[in-house]
Amino acid sequence: MAVKVRVPTPLRRFTAGVDEVTADGDSIKAVLDDLDRRHPGMRERLLDDNGELRRFVNVYLNGDDIRFLNQLSSKVKDGDDISIVPAIAGGR
Repeated sequence: MAVKVRVPTPLRRFTAGVDEVTADGDSIKAVLDDLDRRHPGMRERLLDDNGELRRFVNVYLNGDDIRFLNQLSSKVKDGDDISIVPAIAGGR
């Protein structure tokens, strides 16, 4: 099943500058694995050595933060939208 993945500017070097790509899978983890197969180098930017989402990477499934769903196990269906958003630190 194909889902749309919105790619943030810092990761577009892996997608030849494209801001939205498609990937297949039935869960967020499967989609991220497929994304890395299609665009090598993405996985290490998104997941740590334990296969967990990096601390400063947020992933949204249809606008919902997956940290409040089933995280990487969150189920996806054909046509879903996934957004990868790097966390931005700031303030004083």
